[in-house]
Amino acid sequence: MTFDRSLKIAPSILSADFADFGREIRAIEDQGADWVHVDVMDGHFVPNLTFGPPAVKAFRRHVTTVMDVHLMIAPVDPYIEAYAQAGADILTAHVEAGPHPHRTLQAIRASGMKAGLALNPGTPASAAEPLLDLCDLVCVMTVNPGFGGQSFIHSCVDKVRALRAMIGDRPVHIEIDGGVDPTTAPLVREAGADVLVAGSAVFKGGSVETPEAYGTNMRAIREAVTA
Repeated sequence: MTFDRSLKIAPSILSADFADFGREIRAIEDQGADWVHVDVMDGHFVPNLTFGPPAVKAFRRHVTTVMDVHLMIAPVDPYIEAYAQAGADILTAHVEAGPHPHRTLQAIRASGMKAGLALNPGTPASAAEPLLDLCDLVCVMTVNPGFGGQSFIHSCVDKVRALRAMIGDRPVHIEIDGGVDPTTAPLVREAGADVLVAGSAVFKGGSVETPEAYGTNMRAIREAVTA
């Protein structure tokens, strides 16, 4: 993975057809996805359950771009090695998930993955500042984590702007997760984000039989940003 700040769209497969993940992953990549975003939830840190390491390992066979795995779990540290073995390229942990985020980020990098740090909507940008030298990505949650299809929290745009100033020339991506669509994407891109996670906004109206809708939806986001 070479670092650049060009716009990247990372469809969240939480919005895909759960019975057909392999074809869904290939479809979004064929239609222009830059990364594939995998939301891992534990029913404890967030009120939902999704994918363990065996599922992520199964997805890996189909991902040819970047597999971006977002852990909405607590604790994180006991599972880092399992997700490394499953093939995650980037592993993101929440700053709120435990008392020792430095140790978590160090362990992620030591396992050979890029290290991401996620911030919930109620967590200020300043929480990331002491950790930026251990980060390859900061994920700004623009909805409360745990469910797809929520409305974008507009106050988070200022947080993105603050993070962009803190990051300076460090090679750290700013990722947006939650409520991304052609209306909100330009706001966060202008504020400094370069990776946009989108679930329902990418998958709506399409299927593995009619994947062209996925491409249309992703182009709509890109065109809104460049307009």
